[in-house]
Amino acid sequence: MFLDSYYSEQNGEFSFTREQASHFAKIIAGDFNPIHDEDNKRFCVPGDLLFSVVLAKVGLSQKMRFEFAGMINDGIALSIDTKSDTDMSLIDEKGKEYLHITREGDTTNDQELIGQVTKNYVQFSGMNFPHIMVPLMESKQIMINPTRPLVIYESMELDFTRLDFSAPTVELTGSEITVEGKRGSVTLLFCFKENGEVVGTGRKRMVMSGLKPYCQNEIDELVNRFNERKDRFLNIAA
Repeated sequence: MFLDSYYSEQNGEFSFTREQASHFAKIIAGDFNPIHDEDNKRFCVPGDLLFSVVLAKVGLSQKMRFEFAGMINDGIALSIDTKSDTDMSLIDEKGKEYLHITREGDTTNDQELIGQVTKNYVQFSGMNFPHIMVPLMESKQIMINPTRPLVIYESMELDFTRLDFSAPTVELTGSEITVEGKRGSVTLLFCFKENGEVVGTGRKRMVMSGLKPYCQNEIDELVNRFNERKDRFLNIAA
């Protein structure tokens, strides 16, 4: 599976190095959020990587909800605590919860299908910035702090009508932003399509902090830095 090189597993526990997590964010997701840089003091493992590995371990169910409860650093040994068939958590060796998963309906453990779903979703998810986030911020005339941009995953939901598909594409169907002072949230609505038919829908929610008044020049500089970092990494990787 494409995930094998992006995490390590031993004695039923798995963990991530900074290189694994950072390369997943950049190579698979196209996500160049500085918080996933190997040398960032506030480094954290991408939520999409956690989602992908958990899905590979527990299977894909018709209805699933993922609630992120904390940021994960490199080297933390994690395991899945199964409370019931419909309720489980991603925890460390001290029992601290980082991700809560609930599910219902039919479940498949077809790793090829799960790989297709996760890879296509993650590539869609990684396009949040600047394509989706910048127009939303402009609409509310607010923006993230360009010197310390912080946008983190809060939750994600999946709802499939059936599981007998093979390689569904992911498309954005709606987006909204809410702002309360210096904090805000962005919700993305999306669907899974196969052969033109919608086979599932989803919702992703992210939270932002340290918001400030919108400034087009600062946004332009932020987007330029993003593109420069992306080009520099891709050139080195090539």
